[in-house]
Amino acid sequence: MNLRAKDFPKKRLLAVAVLAAAIITLPALLKTSRIDYNTQVKPILNKKCISCHGGVKQKAGFSLMTREDALAATESGRPAIVPGNPGASEFIRRIESHDPEERMPYREEPLSKDEISILKQWIKEGAPWGAHWAYLPVEQPAVPKPQPRFFGLISPEKNDWVRNDLDWFILDRLQKEGLQPAPEADKATLLRRVSLDLIGMPAPDTLAKMFLKDSSTHAYARLVDSLLASTRFGERWASVWLDLARYADTKGYERDAARFVWRYRDWLIRAFNADMPYDRFLTEQLAGDLMPNPNDAQYIATTFHRNTMTNDEGGTDNEEFRIAAVMDRVNTTWEAIMGTTFACTQCHGHPYEPFRHEDYYRFMAFFNNTRDEDTWEDYPALRHFSIAADSVKFLELQGRLRKTVPPEKAAEIELFIKTWQPACYSIAADSFTNCELYDTKWLTMRNHAVCRLKNIRLEGKNRLIARYWSHLDGGRWTVRLDSPDGPLLFSTAVKNTKGKREILSFDFDRSPETAPPVRNLWFHYENPNLKKPEDAGMSFDWFHFTEPFPGNDKKAEADFWHLLRAESAFTPIMLENPSDMKRETHVFERGNWLVKGKKVEPGVPRIFPEFPANAPKNRLGLAQWLTDKRHPLTSRVLANRLWEQMFGRGLVETLEDFGSQGMAPTHPELLDWLAWRLMHDHQWSMKSLMREIALSATYRQSSRVTPELLERDPDNRLYARGSRVRLNAEQLRDQVLQVSGLLSEKMYGSGVMPFQPYGVWQSPWNGGTWQQSKGEDQYRRAVYTYWKRSSPYPSALTFDGVAREVCVARRIRTNTPLQALVMLNDSVYVEAARHLALKISEEDKNEAVEQQIARLFEKATGQTITAPKLESLKKLYATAVESYRRNPAMRGEMTGCDPRYDAPETAALVLVANAVFNLDEFVCKN
Repeated sequence: MNLRAKDFPKKRLLAVAVLAAAIITLPALLKTSRIDYNTQVKPILNKKCISCHGGVKQKAGFSLMTREDALAATESGRPAIVPGNPGASEFIRRIESHDPEERMPYREEPLSKDEISILKQWIKEGAPWGAHWAYLPVEQPAVPKPQPRFFGLISPEKNDWVRNDLDWFILDRLQKEGLQPAPEADKATLLRRVSLDLIGMPAPDTLAKMFLKDSSTHAYARLVDSLLASTRFGERWASVWLDLARYADTKGYERDAARFVWRYRDWLIRAFNADMPYDRFLTEQLAGDLMPNPNDAQYIATTFHRNTMTNDEGGTDNEEFRIAAVMDRVNTTWEAIMGTTFACTQCHGHPYEPFRHEDYYRFMAFFNNTRDEDTWEDYPALRHFSIAADSVKFLELQGRLRKTVPPEKAAEIELFIKTWQPACYSIAADSFTNCELYDTKWLTMRNHAVCRLKNIRLEGKNRLIARYWSHLDGGRWTVRLDSPDGPLLFSTAVKNTKGKREILSFDFDRSPETAPPVRNLWFHYENPNLKKPEDAGMSFDWFHFTEPFPGNDKKAEADFWHLLRAESAFTPIMLENPSDMKRETHVFERGNWLVKGKKVEPGVPRIFPEFPANAPKNRLGLAQWLTDKRHPLTSRVLANRLWEQMFGRGLVETLEDFGSQGMAPTHPELLDWLAWRLMHDHQWSMKSLMREIALSATYRQSSRVTPELLERDPDNRLYARGSRVRLNAEQLRDQVLQVSGLLSEKMYGSGVMPFQPYGVWQSPWNGGTWQQSKGEDQYRRAVYTYWKRSSPYPSALTFDGVAREVCVARRIRTNTPLQALVMLNDSVYVEAARHLALKISEEDKNEAVEQQIARLFEKATGQTITAPKLESLKKLYATAVESYRRNPAMRGEMTGCDPRYDAPETAALVLVANAVFNLDEFVCKN
């Protein structure tokens, strides 16, 4: 070979470079890749083994739920898996066996050679276990930005598409897939998209015009900030949380009677508008009553877990349905906040996750000590005085008490005035003679009645305050201790309250220090005026055992009694039992509440971080644990939910299940980056994270799609374009009211009843009827619509709304003919079409019909109409005009039978508006 001398330095340099590269890569080439438990082993175990050897069944004493279980001795006395030695592992012998009575899985398809090879190699490597990705702590991932080259001497390549760090994660994945992101959408599209996402409806005209005219580089950021600051923001995002909170204006079950919880919905709206940090947002809902000196708003926040159903049907067991409510709180906490299935652990160990049967009841113990007991009145409840003067009187009394009595006593009196708690409900009575729990709701006593109220702590107490009612004179109520003929506690003539519930006090001698602190009380009732054996003379609601009002301030005492009896509205809230009423929690054998196993204390599954130091073992401590930045799920679940609401699909599609059976994240590093930013950089600010998402180039992309990209990524999981999403029920209703000019600006207050076809809502038990609201109330936002669990608002249900009997983490979008029928025929949408068409025809009465249709289209969709669409709508208009000329009765359906507008042209324009409401441009976020 003829080489020139001058080529030698270059050849030598090349040889050195090749040698250096070989030295660097050789260890990696020689190294054998290890088996990954989560991606290779666990899918085989879950598919082929767990059903018989998991948390539900553990045949032959062998379980594969955890490494500890898998390596433990089986019924044979030996472990089935010997780490490092597949040949000595019974597990491998069984899956390789040819004997049908020995081979595993038993009487199922055998494992493939590849699957057996993976399991053998895994055991050979020591059978290492791996925690599921969602249960690992959130760590800050590196942003995949281009790095400086050649030892930092050359700057990284610039990318004009990227607008913030979020985009680097998307771009990195797209480049690996050989794809490029889409260009930015036009301003009109961005305006409609971000308005629907942030405030749930098109932006107000003034804001929209300001943005469209603003040509500065910061125009879009200013728009986003204005939308985040809008009071409409809270209404839109409260709607999302209401599904998780299973919010409804009724109690559920058969009677499904009314429940007045709308103040909780208003609390949510205010919390979102104030950008309450998510850690505090959760803490107040889980344990607002346990916070230092809680205010009314913090009490109302706890209604989150009083949205559980109450069974008012006569003859039901109140304890059974109290427990059902407690379990619902457990399941909701896991699904809504941690995105994890936990409910099945009620009956057995989790079939796919490392959660044990006992874990369920340890967690349930956090919620098992609240005062609610499936009562008709939904106690405990926060009282709202009906008269403003009473609220002022309460503040004055509060001030005097805090100056004259110890703080603990003042807090006790204030709580009793505001909640009538702690109280023993009359449904706790038993051992009935000639009395009963009427309809399982109240203790009702007939003549010569006897019953028991057990386990009452009388230590240090000598006054009973009771809420009762009577309709006869001549009654006498006697209370004895420990037995029907035991020592007399007190005996009193019963005031005839004429059937009205009253609160009265009854004094008795203080129990001596030598007496047992907990006593059984036996009630007797006599009334000679009761002539029929079945007639009742006295009924009880609740009992409160206490001491006389402290001090000598007679005005304060008078105000106390006045406020205690004052007229008030009620909001069901959470309250913890006092120490003398504390409940024990036991494991339910196979989930049966009647078969109690061992006693357990509050606790959390061992795979998660330990409780924060010094955190109380109650709901407040639980909230601290959930919002601890070491917790792996809370921040991930929220970041994923915000992403899902803005892109139509979560980075983890199964919002309700981050476990091993849920969908894996499409962009795991991005999810962790968002979760980390939420906790550490944004300090749990939901608005800040939404702003970051909205300002990203990923969010701003055009949703136009090429046939090639549609085939490659039909569901847009790679985010190479803007998401095209069908609007939800609330967005559709709010949008149609907004663009038509019908939408009411009124906020807050009790639920309203907009148009609903007669006969849809039937309430045979309570005789309730749907009373259509008058005036602007029938045009309020969807979040204010009265929600009856057994009969949800029909058009909302058609557009994938949920009954809210249980927590729903994700609505599954559908596209059915019923939805088109609602949009075309529901009076709400027809009236909105009429209002929009009449407004356009009046404002543009001198314009040609083409201009009116074009403006109507732009008003409804925010887009300029294309020539083909304009031509189609003109043809529809012309056909309708001819039809309405021939049939005057038909046009009355469109114009509302108003003689002022009874013209074929007007009716035809209403029909065109109705058709526009049914176009994809209107029902989808493009």
